[in-house]
Amino acid sequence: RSPRGRRSRSPHRAAVKVKQERDDHCRRGNEERKQRYPSEQEHRRERSGDRDRHRDHSDRRKNPNERPGVRGHERERDVQNIREQQAEREFYNERRREHRQNNEGSGVDQNPELGQSDNKPKEKASVNKEKPSFELSGALLEDTNTFRGVVIKYSEPPEARIPKKRWRLYPFKNDEFLPVMYIHRQSAYLLGRHRRIADIPIDHPSCSKQHAVFQYRLVEYTRADGTVGRRVRPYIIDLGSGNGTFLNNQRIEPQRYYELKE
Repeated sequence: RSPRGRRSRSPHRAAVKVKQERDDHCRRGNEERKQRYPSEQEHRRERSGDRDRHRDHSDRRKNPNERPGVRGHERERDVQNIREQQAEREFYNERRREHRQNNEGSGVDQNPELGQSDNKPKEKASVNKEKPSFELSGALLEDTNTFRGVVIKYSEPPEARIPKKRWRLYPFKNDEFLPVMYIHRQSAYLLGRHRRIADIPIDHPSCSKQHAVFQYRLVEYTRADGTVGRRVRPYIIDLGSGNGTFLNNQRIEPQRYYELKE
């Protein structure tokens, strides 16, 4: 027998030792790598999570009807929350509406959230409201009462007639005598600054574009013997001009006929 100290060791034991050292070396290398590059590990983890989310999203797009039960429950929960919010919002809107109606009826301010009433009257803000205008704008006559591309604000009444008498108009400018105007050839004469449509143009800046109208009307009158007759008489009407129309030094009302005496 060979001496005990000179015996060679078993090959099985040597292989086990080498394998254990190799495993320990790999484990230590992985731990050192994790300690050295923690951000890389986190980055890989995030990439794997993004990959999973992308896969779920693609599966959801491919199969919209086939969704897991958890997502279906979440969706039902979201729908239920939305319904509850809508119901709550409608409830508070109804309360505000009732409160507003009560305030309009009693004239008292009340806070709908706190339920406290303020007996102080509201301070009315001094706002200059625009008053309604009842003057003619010509919008209704735009299709039927257009002359030379301009909408006429005035339309003749049914009793309009051409006079048989030869009426004349004597104009003056201060004390200066201007040429006589013969105004018996038409049933109406438009006065204004708009020369394109005016029958009697007036160039003074105080005159409106469509200022006034001379209108001949067939009106009834009573004779001396009590009988009723009809005759054509001249009238003037102001079309809502800015500076107005004056008859015998008195301003006449707009949109109203005034008879002109000889």
